Amino acid sequence: MKLKFLGAAEEVTGSCFLLQCGEHRVLIECGLIQGGEEDEARNREPFAFNPETIDAVILTHAHLDHSGRIPLLIQAGFRGPIYTHAASYDLCRIMLKDAAYLNEKDAEWDNRKRRRRDQPLVEPLYTMADALAALQRFKPLPYDETREILPGISIRLNDAGHILGSAIVELWAQEGDVRRKLVFSGDLGHHGAPILKDPARIDEADLVVMESTYGDRLHRSWEATWAELADIIRDSRRGRGNIIIPAFAVGRSQELLYVFGKNAEAWGVDRWEIFLDSPMAIEATEVYAKHPDLYDREAATERRERGNPFHLPNLHLSRRAEDSMAINRITDGAIIIAGSGMCTGGRIRHHLKHNLWRRDCQVIIVGFQARGTLGRALVDGADEVQLWGEPIKVSATIHTVGGLSAHADRAGLLGWYKNFKGRPPVLLVHGESEALQGLKTALEAAGATAAEIARPGQVVAL
Repeated sequence: MKLKFLGAAEEVTGSCFLLQCGEHRVLIECGLIQGGEEDEARNREPFAFNPETIDAVILTHAHLDHSGRIPLLIQAGFRGPIYTHAASYDLCRIMLKDAAYLNEKDAEWDNRKRRRRDQPLVEPLYTMADALAALQRFKPLPYDETREILPGISIRLNDAGHILGSAIVELWAQEGDVRRKLVFSGDLGHHGAPILKDPARIDEADLVVMESTYGDRLHRSWEATWAELADIIRDSRRGRGNIIIPAFAVGRSQELLYVFGKNAEAWGVDRWEIFLDSPMAIEATEVYAKHPDLYDREAATERRERGNPFHLPNLHLSRRAEDSMAINRITDGAIIIAGSGMCTGGRIRHHLKHNLWRRDCQVIIVGFQARGTLGRALVDGADEVQLWGEPIKVSATIHTVGGLSAHADRAGLLGWYKNFKGRPPVLLVHGESEALQGLKTALEAAGATAAEIARPGQVVAL
């Protein structure tokens, strides 16, 4: 019995872990590698295993850095079931098809230039057909139900509070007389975040595989975060100009709509025109509205009192490209929420091109920005950025509202871990070097039996 670390080891994206238990092989996560061009080129490399030999996949949640290579797995011969929460399946139906569409469009765009240069053509990373084939393999599960997925291997999903349907996975594996319980944290949510419940506490494990995205820092309090967001909106209205918010289509966009609706009058949000400029975010919002059973107590109350908690009277849903282009003619009074969350693609780049150089524009960064992304460059204070080969002066004010993260901070991660009896050994994944080392040190101080940073390709005997 052994566990191999194939992704999100010493980096944030590309989560992928391979469990070998007797004759069975189970993949936990199959995520896309995100970041700069060099990072993303790694997605085209062959898997470090034969996909035809994988018996099942377990998926903690729908974000592409956890799910985005599943269509490639199908393309390469995987034919087993994919277990995930029912809400994660609903979101994957949106996200994997959207990723496939963008892959096809990117390849088409690239090939136009290649034909003019008489260069070899490229294939999309994967196609819509691959995404649809992948979705047929999904086996949706509820929370809190133990299910045997293979002889000797059982799992139970628990609410991780990160995005809708996100799960902490408890996995029991038995080989001969040896029985082990592994717990995969997935991405743990930020305690007290709007809409969703806090991460479930697990009290037993032989080994914990734990994320560490913010393992070296503490988030601002929710009170300070909401106050900061309110001040930016009020001050921007006095100074005119637009507010541009790069937001992940799943999770962050819904949180923003929820808090804007809840505080519409108090924050002056009702005096703006709000644009949700992302077909995927619009679809994801519909999925969020479909699963009120997963809301926390406050969101459930909001839903009872004002109906759909994501609806605002001044909200415009920009489904078509023409709708998005029309927004670029607005020079003030617009709050524009658009993807991608790290500014690596999508409609947000067009809005940045039309607004970054404006001194009266505000850009609010509300999520993690990986190294090598345009969003990270803005956070790090770039004076100028490149968009489609054109230099754009950064004159807008860049605000980083870190308290809005969907990931637990160091205190949240430690608090979750401390619920385990006996302080079991931990292997840390899904973090940059400072975060990994910071959380490792904190776990050792908290009495962890062992705390180790997982290395790429590392094999752990169980």
